[in-house]
Amino acid sequence: MSTDQPPPGQPPEDDPFSKRPPEPPPGGPPPPEPPPGGPPPGPPPGGPPPGGPPPGSPYGSPYDNPPPPPPPYGEYGGGYGGTDPLSGMPPLAETGRRVLARLVDWVIIAVPLAIIGIPFDIYDRATSNGDGFDNTVNSLNGGSQLVFQLITIVAYVAYDTVLTAKNGQTLGKKLMKLRVAMLNDGTTPPMSQSLLRAVVLWLPALICCACLWPLLLLILIMVDKPYKQGLHDKAAKTVVVSVPQ
Repeated sequence: MSTDQPPPGQPPEDDPFSKRPPEPPPGGPPPPEPPPGGPPPGPPPGGPPPGGPPPGSPYGSPYDNPPPPPPPYGEYGGGYGGTDPLSGMPPLAETGRRVLARLVDWVIIAVPLAIIGIPFDIYDRATSNGDGFDNTVNSLNGGSQLVFQLITIVAYVAYDTVLTAKNGQTLGKKLMKLRVAMLNDGTTPPMSQSLLRAVVLWLPALICCACLWPLLLLILIMVDKPYKQGLHDKAAKTVVVSVPQ
């Protein structure tokens, strides 16, 4: 066995145990190189501004963005099961103006009917309990009044149906600057919906409930939320809105 010892002094270059690690250059290690394509997007330095992040800022959520503008007049909301049907719709008609419009329509139809009813002896309220000729006259008068009642029903229903299907306005609504519109898209009601609306509106009042039915419709319009619909509006899925000035 060799007992030779390395000479004192500088260790040999090939001795791994005697080498020291290289010293770092002065000034510290160099900074890491940025990744290609620039730094990743992130919030600006300094944190969110006081009072909360503005809409659309990196600190906000998607729900902080402002809602889209409402559709223009005539292009209403999504209707049943969708967005709010009142989105972008003109204001709902005031109850008082609806009542005035209905009174105007009633007068417009009632005055000609009053004139037409004269030949039908509708104003003859005399009754007789006798026999023979008196009963025959009363029977004829009863038949005439039935015919006149049918004419009255046709007049009111046809008036409301035709004008509503034309542009959503009867003469009374045109005077009060109101309009009937479909709830789902704001368009003018078609003939079928206009007929259904007119039948529910006028038929019970003309047959049996001349005072009770209009009062019931008025109460429902006043308490219905949020569309202020009477039974005739609910049946036809319509609303009454104000016409833009």
